[in-house]
Amino acid sequence: MLKYNVRGENIEVTDALRSYVEKRLEKLEKYFDLNQDVIAHVNLKVYRDRSAKVEVTIPLPYLVLRAEETTDDMYRSIDFVSEKLERQIRKYKTRVNRKSREKGISDFFVEEESEETKPSEFDIVRNKRLNLKPMDPEEAILQMDMLEHDFFIFQDAETNGTSIVYRRNDGRYGLIEVTE
Repeated sequence: MLKYNVRGENIEVTDALRSYVEKRLEKLEKYFDLNQDVIAHVNLKVYRDRSAKVEVTIPLPYLVLRAEETTDDMYRSIDFVSEKLERQIRKYKTRVNRKSREKGISDFFVEEESEETKPSEFDIVRNKRLNLKPMDPEEAILQMDMLEHDFFIFQDAETNGTSIVYRRNDGRYGLIEVTE
């Protein structure tokens, strides 16, 4: 069952707004074998220029789904972000599941965000902890694209070393292998 954690920044989350978010996101449930509760973290934000941003993060045992959308209307942003998530799921679900079955991997990299910020001369504004799971570079690229990041850190299944894949300016991918 999909549960919802809906919060607002510069906007009150009304019952109507919460209901609309749930209605749009419950369409995603059909893509998952939900034996356990899964929480969709939804952040609704309104900016001074009246634009409305919706961010959705759904951590799953084998991947983290994430999408965000900004328009001039909150309901349109919700529509667009739910469509974006559905496209992501359809695009990657088969490939990711096939890879995990082939490799016998029970779960993928999961990213935990910390709300804590540490004051320093470099002004770190976000702290993340990573659980590195063994995978090959292709799986890491899939995860990087799913999270819409420009780089992804993982444990190379062949070498057991830490590696990083990244998106180059020309649209192709690069691989950095950390040596000891």
